[in-house]
Amino acid sequence: MKDLIEALTIFAKYRDLRNPTHCSHDQLTVVGVGLLEVTAKDQERLNQLGFFWTEESDGYWISFRFGSA
Repeated sequence: MKDLIEALTIFAKYRDLRNPTHCSHDQLTVVGVGLLEVTAKDQERLNQLGFFWTEESDGYWISFRFGSA
């Protein structure tokens, strides 16, 4: 749980959106925060926490670690 809270806190530094997440098919998606907005240090930490950037659609952050189960 602490890892998820840390990741969401990192995302919130860049955008504080009302509905930033979507969960389906064992995948948690975070939208509205672009790859180029996030510092290299934060990108590295997000990867350690289980989130990575995908180029699907317009691009977004996903995690299979915190998806629906």
